Amino acid sequence: MTKLYKYKICCILLTTIIAFPLASKEVTSMIGYWLTSQSIVHIKICKEELCGTIEHIFVDEGVDPKSILDKNNKKKALRERSLIGVNLLEGFKYIEGEKELSGGKIYDPGRGKIFKSNLYLLDSGNLKVEGCLLRLCGHEEWKPMEVAFNEDGSRSAKIKE
Repeated sequence: MTKLYKYKICCILLTTIIAFPLASKEVTSMIGYWLTSQSIVHIKICKEELCGTIEHIFVDEGVDPKSILDKNNKKKALRERSLIGVNLLEGFKYIEGEKELSGGKIYDPGRGKIFKSNLYLLDSGNLKVEGCLLRLCGHEEWKPMEVAFNEDGSRSAKIKE
């Protein structure tokens, strides 16, 4: 082996060793933007817990997403609020790098109810969001998204690959 060849191999290995933890950190974090079946949710840390606010709702063309109201909420006083900005998660203590969180609750705007909940970061990078009533649980997988903030203040988003 030539010195140049050995040098190239060392550089490739060193780059891989340095880049691997950075790449895996993205995969192991629940923090970020997530594509749900009907919306985009931003999960972040709020007062040492995770919160998940609805950032965008998918609606028909010409309909303002902010006009979609929390009409199914059990609390009558909240039925006139827009779903944009509503926090879906509560009671999840955030632990960096943790792939499973339990003991929290999730709000389901479609039913207007709060359920016991568990969060699982899957090896695929998706987030399994589970809602439970008694011992019966249903779940949905949310896909991670990359959101870019443009110079004009608008945002663009795409599914992470």
